[in-house]
Amino acid sequence: MSGPTLADVARAAEVSTATVSHALNGTGRLADSTRRRVREVATTLGYSSRRTPRTGKTLGVVVTTYAGSAWNFLDVPYFARLLTAATATAHAHGYALTILPTTCGVETPWHTLAVDGMLILDSPTDDPVLRALRARDIPLVFDGRPVDPKPGDVWVDNDHIATTREVLGHLAASGARRIALHAGYGDEHYTRAVTRTYEQWCHEHGLTARVLTFDPHDTSGHGFDAVFAARACDAVYTIYDPGGRQVLAAAARHGLWIPDDLLLVCASEDQTYAENDPPVSTVTLHPATIAETAVTALVSQLSPTAPPPPPGALTVPAVLHPRHSSRCRARPGSTRPGASPPNTMTG
Repeated sequence: MSGPTLADVARAAEVSTATVSHALNGTGRLADSTRRRVREVATTLGYSSRRTPRTGKTLGVVVTTYAGSAWNFLDVPYFARLLTAATATAHAHGYALTILPTTCGVETPWHTLAVDGMLILDSPTDDPVLRALRARDIPLVFDGRPVDPKPGDVWVDNDHIATTREVLGHLAASGARRIALHAGYGDEHYTRAVTRTYEQWCHEHGLTARVLTFDPHDTSGHGFDAVFAARACDAVYTIYDPGGRQVLAAAARHGLWIPDDLLLVCASEDQTYAENDPPVSTVTLHPATIAETAVTALVSQLSPTAPPPPPGALTVPAVLHPRHSSRCRARPGSTRPGASPPNTMTG
């Protein structure tokens, strides 16, 4: 399959072919800015040396939601559990698993990456990493539906429409009438699908949609101050793991009791939510099952004898675990123990 040549990259980057070769192979004495610019141009053009040998027994994993940003996804229980299961599954099939850092961006020399297949987690819109890997014709399987899937793409995901409707129905049945969604941070399919479903559900039920933007650095939950001070919402569904702790912190600061004043459901794999006072309702996306399914599908693509996985979605059901934080509200006249809301994490 034809594609951009070394000369094309040199011409676009306004450097010599020798400079391109040194920049892409990590050799020579080049300024960091030059090396970075050449790699960015090569990735943008979709250049591949196509001479890099496949290893025969190595798979790669990359989280591209915030590719290029330095963040530790292993601190997030979802990713930690997924990657542990992915490693075990790869090893069971006789493959090594290389986990790439989040700092891998467009300047990374993807054209020389020696892997046989790649598992991509949460690919966002216009993903430069995905573009570079497609240029290499490396077999891919996605955790989460790609924003712009191509014919033949395989992905493993939850049914976010059904799950979101289940959570909202559960909160409404528990008495919520002003449900806020805590999302709007990423640009991957998960965030888009949940937000779109939430807005549709609110429209169907004649309710005002209120999407609050998640900030991973807002540990005190100040993003909730305005709505909590105005009592503008009586329930929150937060779709990122730290979001539940942010809601609890903000609710305690504003004197809101959970679940009497505010209902809460958090999508999280963190077991400490179940140990909180009060125990927090969670949605598990079953990342270990997703990993096992995705790695097995990727290995099937690489096997000369195994039947390839069918294109499209392989669905892993998510599960809502209702706990005290989203149960029916206390009846009028109930006595609240203590002098302040016990809405803090104990784990």
